This record gives sequence, C-alpha cells and structure tokens, in this order.
Amino acid sequence: MGHAGAAAAAVRYLRPVPSPVEPLPRPELRCVRADERAPVDPAQFRRVLGTFATGVTVITAAGPDGSPAGFACQSFCSLSLDPPLVAFMVGRTSTTWPRIARAGAFCVNVLAEEQGELCQAFAVSGADKFAGVEHDAAPVSGSPRLDGVVAWIDCAVHAVHTGGDHLVVVGRVHALGAGEPGARPLLFHRGRFTGLRD
Repeated sequence: MGHAGAAAAAVRYLRPVPSPVEPLPRPELRCVRADERAPVDPAQFRRVLGTFATGVTVITAAGPDGSPAGFACQSFCSLSLDPPLVAFMVGRTSTTWPRIARAGAFCVNVLAEEQGELCQAFAVSGADKFAGVEHDAAPVSGSPRLDGVVAWIDCAVHAVHTGGDHLVVVGRVHALGAGEPGARPLLFHRGRFTGLRD
C-alpha cells in the first residue's frame, strides 16, 4: 500500500469534526530534485536525532471486538490549543495502527519513570501486550488508560497525513488528566531510558 493508500485507509474510519480555525493559504510547493538532495547517512541521522530527549508514551485503543490495542511511541507532541489537538507519528508498517484507525479514537498514556519495562513490553510486535497490565477505560473513547501513568489524553482521530515512512496522526482532545503531583516522566535519550534529575 502506497503513501496515499495508507492515509486513505485511515481516513475511511474518520468522522469529520468542524473546526473554528480558518485554514491558511497553502504556500507554493515544488518537489526537490534528486540532484538537490544532500545524502544523509541513516546511522548518523539516528545518532544526531537521538540527542533530542523525548518523553515516552503508549498509544492505546479499544478494538471493534473490545480487545485492546497499543504500541510504545516517543514521537508525540502537543499541536494546537484552539482547537485542542495533539499528534503522534507511527510507522506505516505498524500492525497496531490499523486497529487504532478502525477504532477512530485513542488514548495517549504518558509513562512514569519507573515504567521502562512496560514500555518495552508495548514495543514488541505480536505479543500479548496487555497481559498483567492494569488499566481502565478512558472516559470518552473507552480506550485503555494505563495505571500509574504521569498523564493521559483521550482523543478522537482528527486527521492523518503521510510523512515519509511514517504517518502523522492528529488527535482532537476530548478529555485529559494527570497522575500524582510528584510523578516523574520516563525519558528516552541516546537510545536508552532515563529520568529527570533534581
């Protein structure tokens, strides 16, 4: 399935949401020719981008049959305050994303610094990721809300865009909350988990 096909497959399950924000005029775009592209070594790309510390999340959804789906995701960010939007990036080869797309909704679970093993469990493909994992239902979407997280954000899928070998998924926030006041987030930096220091 090509880029357009992947996005179209996701969009089939989306419900239109009216937006109070008027779109800006689109800039004129042109394709970059092959002879204009500077070669970037993939290993160097990973090494340099790995210096940017990120939080770690687990994106979850309740499948049509009620079974939970989820995957570990460090490519997550806030996007807009009005309307309230967030975004995450997922590989186009992900086997979990189609289940989340069919649900049309998801919950972002921001992991606490002691949840590194939980993150690793959700990073494995094909395993029963929810075995022994305590969770309840997020209030609007019913997506799994994991116990012990620093924060959770309950969303409907708002838009899906292609971005190279990934999809950029935009979520409209319908409910959110934070955990214990002193909870510290799990961070990922230079290929390993870390945490905040005093």
